Amino acid sequence: MEIALASGMPTYSGGLGVLAGDTLRAAADMRVEMIGVTLLHRRGYFFQSIDETGWQQEKPDAWVVEDFLQELPQRATVTIEGRPVRLRAWRYFIQGPGGFVVPVYLLDTDLPENSAPDRELTHYLYGGDDRYRLCQEVVLGIGGIRMLRALGHDDIVRFHMNEGHASLLTLALLDEQAEKANRKTFSKEDIDEVRELCVFTTHTPVPAGHDQFTLDLVNSVLERPEIGAMPETFCFDGMLNMTHLGLNLAHYINGVAKKHAEVSQNMFRTHVIESITNGIHVGTFASPPIQALFNRYLPGWRADNFVLRGAMKIPKQEIWDAHQEAKRLLIEHVNAETGAGMDLDHLTLGFARRAATYKRADLLFHDLKRLRSIAKNIGPIQVVYAGKAHPRDDAGKAIIRHILQAKKELRYEIKIAYLENYRLELGKLLTAGVDVWLNTPLPPLEASGTSGMKAALNGVPSLSILDGWWIEGHIEGITGWAIADHGSEPASPADESERDAEYLYRKLENLVVPLYYQDREAFVDVMRHAMAINGSFFHTQRMVAEYVLKAYFR
Repeated sequence: MEIALASGMPTYSGGLGVLAGDTLRAAADMRVEMIGVTLLHRRGYFFQSIDETGWQQEKPDAWVVEDFLQELPQRATVTIEGRPVRLRAWRYFIQGPGGFVVPVYLLDTDLPENSAPDRELTHYLYGGDDRYRLCQEVVLGIGGIRMLRALGHDDIVRFHMNEGHASLLTLALLDEQAEKANRKTFSKEDIDEVRELCVFTTHTPVPAGHDQFTLDLVNSVLERPEIGAMPETFCFDGMLNMTHLGLNLAHYINGVAKKHAEVSQNMFRTHVIESITNGIHVGTFASPPIQALFNRYLPGWRADNFVLRGAMKIPKQEIWDAHQEAKRLLIEHVNAETGAGMDLDHLTLGFARRAATYKRADLLFHDLKRLRSIAKNIGPIQVVYAGKAHPRDDAGKAIIRHILQAKKELRYEIKIAYLENYRLELGKLLTAGVDVWLNTPLPPLEASGTSGMKAALNGVPSLSILDGWWIEGHIEGITGWAIADHGSEPASPADESERDAEYLYRKLENLVVPLYYQDREAFVDVMRHAMAINGSFFHTQRMVAEYVLKAYFR
């Protein structure tokens, strides 16, 4: 549903889209024959601003499609509510350093032959009501297969559904199987054939993250009675469930971290859920100063990201100098945008991700008195935030407001900035320019997370809850610090937040802040280990290689 291709193309909302883009960039680097299919999103996700009360405001994020994409002449058609809806595709090329190209096709219903409402079906990412979402998923899944065929892609050996939004592609493939056999309806054998063609990745352990639609809505939009007639394949609890459809029609299923696979296995007990831990595209997220360092000491790092394990031989002073340059770029941007008056020499924490309640972006402000004491007695702290709440998520918006209220209350002791309209380029600045990356999800709800991987690549250690990828990347005091050990479970999320905040303050007070100000050489040693150990492993070259071996050609 979303792919982050360029900062000026708002065809993504956050980590899922950035991961999709990084996957395709790695495929281009590695000469893996892959195609991306997504929707055009002419009005983007949304442009975020924050009003004087601290409340998030949204407006369309329009962009000039022709500046980035090439329109293709081929057309495809899907049927929605009994009428034909025409589709076109726009093409974007991702080119690897060796010249290998991976195409991405962005589907668009904004054509004169469609009705005014149908022309807007692909305009907004995650916008509208359930009907709008289902219509979009018809365009993405069914329309995506038909457009690939119209473009001449008849020899695809695997279809990778990146989250349940694309699961209706299985229905299009079932129709193709039936047509080959001169049948009007598909059979059990067709289902088995399609299953062999498909791979499914689930990205969320949060039930609300799995799309489901009432059969009345499905019958109205799709007019496919076989969906209700075959509930064991298409439905769960009497609804069309896109995650269950993807699970049922895939020969390989994976979560995006080892812990996430365990959590998903408990959610979907009748399926085998394996794990392929996410990664990031090194060439995209290494900051210019860090890239210069890699060029000097680790030749060949772009072609082979595992070369980054040699970062241990880079002199500590040069790592520090490169980081300070990346930090200067961030601090200048923050001060220009917000007037926060941040200082290059102060310990800077970074937190940037979707503003959802389970991510607990405001955990740092659980006890303002304690935080003031750390900043006053141990060393100055400043914090940079960014992240959007979903337009319909008032609880997420309230978290942003709470952070801005804390900013006012702490204005004389701790400098805090909340950067508006978080996107790709801002993410690069943040993950490279802060000193410590903060992540505080309520476990086990963090599927993977990739921002901490981007930070580690740039020599920025994490201070994070042990969840998602950090369970695999954490070595205490070596690659960063764990906020809490969840050996005993509190009675409620509120109790858990109380406990985790206490762990967070202890780590800041006793380890992180003193190390930064009192033993710079030891702090840089943690930076170097984060780069060498985590930067050399949590990348999309390793991830794509795992998909090729475990999923695509298995």
